[in-house]
Amino acid sequence: MTFYSIKILRDQPLRLALTIGGIAFCIVLMLFLLSVYFGVKEGSVEYIRSNRADLWVLQRNAWNILRGSSILSTSYENKLEHIPGIQQASPILLLLTGIKVKDSDVTVFLTGYDIKKPFGGPPSIIEGRSLQKDDEIILDYSFAKKYNYKSGDEVKIQDNSYTVVGLSEGTNALVIQYAFVTLNDAQSLIGFPGIVTCFAIKIEDENKVNRISEVIRNTIPGVEVYSHQTFLDNNIKEMETGFLPFLLIIAVLGTVVLTIVLSLLLTINIIERRKDFAILKVIGSPSGFLPRLVIGQAMLISSAACITALIIFFPVVALTESILPELSTKTSPEQVLTITCVVWIVSLFSSLFSSHRIKRIYPLEVF
Repeated sequence: MTFYSIKILRDQPLRLALTIGGIAFCIVLMLFLLSVYFGVKEGSVEYIRSNRADLWVLQRNAWNILRGSSILSTSYENKLEHIPGIQQASPILLLLTGIKVKDSDVTVFLTGYDIKKPFGGPPSIIEGRSLQKDDEIILDYSFAKKYNYKSGDEVKIQDNSYTVVGLSEGTNALVIQYAFVTLNDAQSLIGFPGIVTCFAIKIEDENKVNRISEVIRNTIPGVEVYSHQTFLDNNIKEMETGFLPFLLIIAVLGTVVLTIVLSLLLTINIIERRKDFAILKVIGSPSGFLPRLVIGQAMLISSAACITALIIFFPVVALTESILPELSTKTSPEQVLTITCVVWIVSLFSSLFSSHRIKRIYPLEVF
């Protein structure tokens, strides 16, 4: 049966090639969307994940830093560190600001942190070094690549110049990238030296997270306290709320297109070979033979398309990232397996839908 399925498909080589190519590009699209999603998911929250504070203190009614506003006084730092059980409180100021690139401003998520404290800095520095003093800046690697910055270059924010001393990774959120300066520089840029966005707290005993959280709420009115995992989950949820539906809609459209293409191809094959199928019925082919023949064609096409897609996908991703360095992707074997299973399920559905036409073929049509 497999050989006969191959023979049927080979009778129309151009159609077969176009079908496999079309399905392959649908698969590439779905793989690409998944890779972008996981790349953004990692890049958006890697800063929080890597700064493994025990507690995060924000202004009340703020629960994330991706799309939320929080303003706290720097005076809270001293109050926090005098609470029994708290080892250190690291102040962090997050600003949306522009870096001057030629004649325009490019927005970055500027992060000011106390370089003497354990939290607030970039997740990983892949080139250069960490901040040591004011007037220095660390840029996201993809941002630096896009705008041709390297260690030692000067960048301008407002009327201030900063020396690029390092490039970081895990700081690319697709639509915006992180940059890092000292807390003093960030406060000078905003013009309010007495404010920060949040505090990352290190406590002496991790088993006392809940008790210390309650003490902080009672000691400093108008703040909210989150454990590290809760705060991380809040930011992941916020990212998914704004970004995932868009990717999901495109992926669903790609699946619908894939289903239509396969159903049309298989239906056309059945119509064109109507007489052959009638003959097979006359000579007494088993009742399930013809439907299995259609299913076999669908699975052969989808398998060939999956192999073609994998051959195409990685060069496409490499080319795209070279053209758009800020586009961060993350691909895993699990993603490939998931998309492959989806394609096979769609192929099975399409073949079952198309095989209904076989019931309308009568043996007497041969005569």
